Amino acid sequence: MNAAAMKACDKLDGITDGLISEPNKCDFDPRRLVGTKVECDGKQVTITAADADVVRKIWDGPRDTDGKRLWYGLPVGASFDYLAASTTDASGVTTGSPFIVPAQWVANFVQKQPGFSSANLTYAQFDQIFQKARAEYDSVIGTSNPNLSAFRNAGGKLITWQGDSDQLIPTVGTVDYRQRVDALMGGTKKVDDFYRVFLAPGVAHCGLQGGGVDDLAALTNWVEHGKAPNVLHATLPTATGQTVARDVCRYPMVSHYSGHGDPNSASSFRCVPASRH
Repeated sequence: MNAAAMKACDKLDGITDGLISEPNKCDFDPRRLVGTKVECDGKQVTITAADADVVRKIWDGPRDTDGKRLWYGLPVGASFDYLAASTTDASGVTTGSPFIVPAQWVANFVQKQPGFSSANLTYAQFDQIFQKARAEYDSVIGTSNPNLSAFRNAGGKLITWQGDSDQLIPTVGTVDYRQRVDALMGGTKKVDDFYRVFLAPGVAHCGLQGGGVDDLAALTNWVEHGKAPNVLHATLPTATGQTVARDVCRYPMVSHYSGHGDPNSASSFRCVPASRH
Protein backbone atom coordinates (compact mmCIF):
# COMPACT_ATOMS: atom_id res chain seq x y z
CA MET A 1 0.00 0.00 0.00
CA ASN A 2 2.77 2.43 0.92
CA ALA A 3 4.76 1.49 -2.18
CA ALA A 4 1.72 2.17 -4.36
CA ALA A 5 1.11 5.50 -2.62
CA MET A 6 4.76 6.45 -3.15
CA LYS A 7 4.47 5.64 -6.85
CA ALA A 8 1.29 7.71 -7.15
CA CYS A 9 2.44 10.76 -5.18
CA ASP A 10 6.22 10.89 -5.60
CA LYS A 11 5.93 13.03 -8.74
CA LEU A 12 3.81 15.73 -7.07
CA ASP A 13 6.96 17.72 -6.25
CA GLY A 14 7.94 17.85 -9.91
CA ILE A 15 10.19 14.82 -10.08
CA THR A 16 10.20 11.11 -9.27
CA ASP A 17 12.96 10.92 -6.66
CA GLY A 18 11.75 8.51 -3.97
CA LEU A 19 10.38 11.30 -1.75
CA ILE A 20 6.86 12.58 -1.09
CA SER A 21 7.18 16.28 -0.26
CA GLU A 22 3.58 16.68 0.98
CA PRO A 23 2.24 13.40 2.41
CA ASN A 24 -0.96 15.07 3.62
CA LYS A 25 -1.73 16.03 0.00
CA CYS A 26 -1.27 12.49 -1.29
CA ASP A 27 -4.78 11.39 -2.23
CA PHE A 28 -3.94 7.81 -3.16
CA ASP A 29 -6.93 5.58 -2.36
CA PRO A 30 -5.97 2.08 -1.15
CA ARG A 31 -9.19 0.76 -2.66
CA ARG A 32 -7.50 1.01 -6.05
CA LEU A 33 -5.52 -2.09 -5.08
CA VAL A 34 -8.49 -4.29 -4.17
CA GLY A 35 -8.16 -7.53 -6.13
CA THR A 36 -4.40 -7.12 -6.64
CA LYS A 37 -2.32 -10.20 -5.87
CA VAL A 38 0.80 -9.67 -3.76
CA GLU A 39 3.32 -11.90 -2.03
CA CYS A 40 3.11 -11.77 1.75
CA ASP A 41 5.35 -13.89 3.99
CA GLY A 42 6.00 -16.26 1.12
CA LYS A 43 2.34 -16.70 0.21
CA GLN A 44 0.31 -15.11 -2.56
CA VAL A 45 -2.64 -13.18 -1.19
CA THR A 46 -5.30 -11.00 -2.77
CA ILE A 47 -5.88 -7.53 -1.35
CA THR A 48 -9.45 -7.22 -0.11
CA ALA A 49 -11.77 -4.29 0.54
CA ALA A 50 -11.23 -4.91 4.28
CA ASP A 51 -7.45 -4.59 3.82
CA ALA A 52 -7.92 -1.28 2.02
CA ASP A 53 -10.24 -0.04 4.77
CA VAL A 54 -7.63 -0.81 7.43
CA VAL A 55 -5.02 1.25 5.60
CA ARG A 56 -7.45 4.12 5.05
CA LYS A 57 -8.09 4.17 8.81
CA ILE A 58 -4.39 4.07 9.64
CA TRP A 59 -3.86 7.13 7.46
CA ASP A 60 -7.00 8.85 8.73
CA GLY A 61 -6.21 8.40 12.43
CA PRO A 62 -8.25 7.40 15.49
CA ARG A 63 -11.84 8.56 15.83
CA ASP A 64 -14.41 8.22 18.59
CA THR A 65 -17.64 6.24 18.32
CA ASP A 66 -19.36 9.26 16.71
CA GLY A 67 -16.66 9.55 14.06
CA LYS A 68 -15.06 12.66 15.57
CA ARG A 69 -11.30 12.84 15.13
CA LEU A 70 -9.31 12.11 18.27
CA TRP A 71 -5.89 12.60 16.69
CA TYR A 72 -4.11 12.33 13.38
CA GLY A 73 -3.09 9.27 11.41
CA LEU A 74 0.30 8.21 10.12
CA PRO A 75 1.74 10.17 7.18
CA VAL A 76 1.34 8.42 3.84
CA GLY A 77 4.54 6.49 3.29
CA ALA A 78 5.39 5.96 6.97
CA SER A 79 5.93 2.39 8.16
CA PHE A 80 3.02 0.51 9.75
CA ASP A 81 5.41 -1.78 11.64
CA TYR A 82 5.01 -0.11 15.04
CA LEU A 83 1.61 1.48 15.55
CA ALA A 84 -0.35 -0.95 13.37
CA ALA A 85 1.50 -4.18 14.05
CA SER A 86 -0.11 -7.60 14.47
CA THR A 87 0.94 -11.18 15.09
CA THR A 88 -0.50 -14.41 13.77
CA ASP A 89 -0.24 -17.59 15.85
CA ALA A 90 0.24 -21.15 14.62
CA SER A 91 -3.50 -21.67 14.27
CA GLY A 92 -3.82 -18.62 12.01
CA VAL A 93 -5.44 -16.29 14.54
CA THR A 94 -4.25 -12.68 14.15
CA THR A 95 -4.25 -10.22 17.05
CA GLY A 96 -3.00 -6.70 17.53
CA SER A 97 0.59 -6.24 18.71
CA PRO A 98 0.59 -2.82 20.40
CA PHE A 99 3.75 -0.71 20.43
CA ILE A 100 5.33 -1.08 23.86
CA VAL A 101 5.37 2.63 24.78
CA PRO A 102 1.63 3.41 24.48
CA ALA A 103 0.74 -0.13 25.59
CA GLN A 104 2.59 0.28 28.89
CA TRP A 105 1.37 3.85 29.27
CA VAL A 106 -2.24 2.70 29.00
CA ALA A 107 -1.76 -0.29 31.30
CA ASN A 108 0.34 1.32 34.05
CA PHE A 109 -0.73 4.96 34.09
CA VAL A 110 -4.22 5.17 32.64
CA GLN A 111 -5.83 1.85 33.64
CA LYS A 112 -3.41 1.28 36.55
CA GLN A 113 -3.47 -2.45 35.75
CA PRO A 114 0.01 -3.63 34.67
CA GLY A 115 -1.48 -6.75 33.08
CA PHE A 116 -4.00 -4.81 30.99
CA SER A 117 -3.87 -5.59 27.28
CA SER A 118 -4.84 -3.01 24.67
CA ALA A 119 -4.53 -5.52 21.82
CA ASN A 120 -8.27 -5.83 21.15
CA LEU A 121 -9.90 -2.59 22.22
CA THR A 122 -13.27 -1.66 20.80
CA TYR A 123 -13.79 1.86 19.47
CA ALA A 124 -15.75 2.70 22.61
CA GLN A 125 -12.96 1.42 24.89
CA PHE A 126 -10.31 3.30 22.93
CA ASP A 127 -12.33 6.51 23.20
CA GLN A 128 -12.85 6.00 26.93
CA ILE A 129 -9.14 5.42 27.59
CA PHE A 130 -8.18 8.39 25.42
CA GLN A 131 -10.49 10.74 27.33
CA LYS A 132 -9.44 9.30 30.69
CA ALA A 133 -5.76 9.87 29.93
CA ARG A 134 -6.40 13.43 28.81
CA ALA A 135 -8.49 14.27 31.87
CA GLU A 136 -5.96 12.92 34.36
CA TYR A 137 -2.63 13.84 32.80
CA ASP A 138 -3.03 16.76 30.42
CA SER A 139 -2.55 19.30 33.21
CA VAL A 140 0.54 17.41 34.39
CA ILE A 141 2.49 16.57 31.23
CA GLY A 142 0.44 18.15 28.43
CA THR A 143 2.46 20.05 25.83
CA SER A 144 -0.33 21.54 23.71
CA ASN A 145 -0.46 25.08 25.13
CA PRO A 146 0.15 27.40 22.17
CA ASN A 147 0.91 30.47 24.27
CA LEU A 148 4.64 30.98 23.78
CA SER A 149 4.59 34.67 24.67
CA ALA A 150 6.88 34.33 27.70
CA PHE A 151 9.40 32.38 25.62
CA ARG A 152 9.19 34.96 22.82
CA ASN A 153 9.48 37.91 25.22
CA ALA A 154 12.58 36.37 26.79
CA GLY A 155 14.24 36.42 23.38
CA GLY A 156 13.96 32.68 22.81
CA LYS A 157 14.35 31.10 19.39
CA LEU A 158 12.79 27.74 18.55
CA ILE A 159 13.33 25.34 15.68
CA THR A 160 11.18 22.24 15.32
CA TRP A 161 12.06 19.76 12.60
CA GLN A 162 10.41 16.42 12.06
CA GLY A 163 10.43 13.65 9.51
CA ASP A 164 7.50 13.58 7.09
CA SER A 165 7.52 9.76 7.36
CA ASP A 166 7.50 9.59 11.16
CA GLN A 167 6.01 6.19 12.00
CA LEU A 168 5.43 6.96 15.70
CA ILE A 169 4.40 10.61 16.02
CA PRO A 170 2.04 11.86 13.27
CA THR A 171 3.68 14.84 11.59
CA VAL A 172 0.35 16.62 11.14
CA GLY A 173 0.19 16.98 14.92
CA THR A 174 3.30 19.17 14.80
CA VAL A 175 1.72 21.27 12.08
CA ASP A 176 -1.51 21.50 14.09
CA TYR A 177 0.42 22.90 17.07
CA ARG A 178 2.23 25.45 14.94
CA GLN A 179 -1.08 26.55 13.37
CA ARG A 180 -2.57 27.08 16.83
CA VAL A 181 0.46 29.16 17.84
CA ASP A 182 -0.04 31.22 14.67
CA ALA A 183 -3.72 31.76 15.47
CA LEU A 184 -2.98 32.91 19.02
CA MET A 185 0.16 34.96 18.43
CA GLY A 186 -0.47 37.12 15.40
CA GLY A 187 -0.08 34.87 12.38
CA THR A 188 2.63 33.02 10.50
CA LYS A 189 4.90 35.99 9.78
CA LYS A 190 5.04 37.17 13.38
CA VAL A 191 5.57 33.69 14.78
CA ASP A 192 8.38 33.08 12.27
CA ASP A 193 10.31 35.81 14.09
CA PHE A 194 11.00 33.34 16.91
CA TYR A 195 9.64 29.89 15.98
CA ARG A 196 10.15 27.99 12.72
CA VAL A 197 9.07 24.51 11.65
CA PHE A 198 10.78 22.30 9.08
CA LEU A 199 9.38 19.01 7.75
CA ALA A 200 11.91 16.64 6.17
CA PRO A 201 10.51 14.46 3.34
CA GLY A 202 11.17 10.73 3.61
CA VAL A 203 12.59 10.91 7.15
CA ALA A 204 11.35 8.46 9.77
CA HIS A 205 11.24 8.84 13.55
CA CYS A 206 14.42 9.77 15.43
CA GLY A 207 16.96 10.18 12.73
CA LEU A 208 18.14 10.05 9.20
CA GLN A 209 19.84 6.63 8.97
CA GLY A 210 22.99 7.80 7.28
CA GLY A 211 21.78 11.30 6.54
CA GLY A 212 21.98 14.47 8.56
CA VAL A 213 20.49 17.92 9.13
CA ASP A 214 22.17 21.09 10.36
CA ASP A 215 19.50 21.89 12.96
CA LEU A 216 21.76 22.85 15.87
CA ALA A 217 24.06 24.89 13.64
CA ALA A 218 21.05 26.76 12.28
CA LEU A 219 19.71 27.45 15.76
CA THR A 220 23.11 28.64 16.99
CA ASN A 221 23.43 30.99 14.02
CA TRP A 222 19.96 32.37 14.71
CA VAL A 223 20.56 32.94 18.43
CA GLU A 224 24.12 34.22 18.24
CA HIS A 225 24.10 36.10 14.93
CA GLY A 226 20.44 36.90 14.32
CA LYS A 227 20.29 34.95 11.07
CA ALA A 228 16.95 33.15 10.93
CA PRO A 229 17.04 29.97 8.81
CA ASN A 230 14.85 29.77 5.72
CA VAL A 231 15.97 26.19 5.10
CA LEU A 232 17.81 23.43 6.92
CA HIS A 233 20.53 21.75 4.89
CA ALA A 234 20.11 17.99 4.92
CA THR A 235 20.83 14.68 3.29
CA LEU A 236 17.62 12.67 3.08
CA PRO A 237 17.01 8.93 2.63
CA THR A 238 14.85 8.06 -0.39
CA ALA A 239 12.45 5.12 -0.76
CA THR A 240 15.08 3.33 -2.85
CA GLY A 241 17.72 3.53 -0.14
CA GLN A 242 19.77 6.37 -1.61
CA THR A 243 20.67 9.61 0.13
CA VAL A 244 20.15 12.92 -1.63
CA ALA A 245 21.01 16.53 -0.74
CA ARG A 246 18.00 18.71 -0.03
CA ASP A 247 17.18 22.01 1.59
CA VAL A 248 14.36 21.28 4.02
CA CYS A 249 11.89 24.10 3.54
CA ARG A 250 10.45 26.27 6.26
CA TYR A 251 6.76 25.59 6.95
CA PRO A 252 4.44 26.26 5.19
CA MET A 253 6.75 26.06 2.15
CA VAL A 254 7.55 22.75 0.44
CA SER A 255 10.34 21.60 -1.85
CA HIS A 256 9.67 21.49 -5.60
CA TYR A 257 11.95 20.52 -8.46
CA SER A 258 12.90 23.54 -10.57
CA GLY A 259 12.59 21.56 -13.80
CA HIS A 260 16.27 21.24 -14.57
CA GLY A 261 19.50 20.26 -12.87
CA ASP A 262 20.79 17.24 -10.96
CA PRO A 263 17.90 15.69 -8.98
CA ASN A 264 20.41 14.65 -6.30
CA SER A 265 21.45 18.25 -5.71
CA ALA A 266 19.69 20.66 -3.38
CA SER A 267 20.30 23.51 -5.84
CA SER A 268 17.85 21.88 -8.30
CA PHE A 269 14.94 22.48 -5.93
CA ARG A 270 13.18 25.56 -4.61
CA CYS A 271 10.82 26.22 -1.75
CA VAL A 272 7.30 27.13 -2.88
CA PRO A 273 3.98 27.65 -1.08
CA ALA A 274 2.38 24.32 -0.23
CA SER A 275 -0.02 22.92 -2.86
CA ARG A 276 0.39 25.93 -5.13
CA HIS A 277 3.11 24.61 -7.41
